[in-house]
Amino acid sequence: MFSIFRELFTINSSRNLTDGDPMKKYLIVGLGNIGPKYANTRHNIGFKILDFLAEKEELTFESNKLGDVTVYKLKGRTYLLLKPSTFMNLSGKAIRYWLEKEKIPLENLLVVTDDLNLDFGTFRIKTKGSDGGHNGLKDTQHVLNTTKYNRFRFGIGDTFSQGKQIDYVLGEWIGEEQKLLPERLEKATELIKSFGLAGITNTMNSFNGK
Repeated sequence: MFSIFRELFTINSSRNLTDGDPMKKYLIVGLGNIGPKYANTRHNIGFKILDFLAEKEELTFESNKLGDVTVYKLKGRTYLLLKPSTFMNLSGKAIRYWLEKEKIPLENLLVVTDDLNLDFGTFRIKTKGSDGGHNGLKDTQHVLNTTKYNRFRFGIGDTFSQGKQIDYVLGEWIGEEQKLLPERLEKATELIKSFGLAGITNTMNSFNGK
């Protein structure tokens, strides 16, 4: 009896969450650290953006292998939203697993992360580049064995004193940031939708520097 239940569970857990034309499937990965103590930190903006989109579209994340996932469908496109449960420094493992499992082309991957080198709330979308010292991107680059993947950097600013970088990125949003964040989150969800509907080039032209 136990073996039957185990077999059923294995079949269910290996079932694809998306279907249809691979070129119309997109993996949107929000980088962050798991656990409530990180939920409102600057470093977790990737998680926060996906949570905002999910709440707005009445989607529910479910725990699955290497992360929490949910599926969003819009105008013939399917977006698989992923929040890796591997912690930031091992994000690449989860990204590769879900790309392969759902047969999503690498060009349809978008990694959402924070960026110290951009003013608060500024967007920068790129199709390739270095990790910029970001451990989540560094591991992604290592595991995928390429720097050519789409990333959406959300500016968190660099208003910290010398030696306080870690405290800053793992600190929570304050003051004016808290006030402006909802509008920025709304705009970020529009960017994600545009990535699937309009393509990376048009999305870059419409949102970069905004």
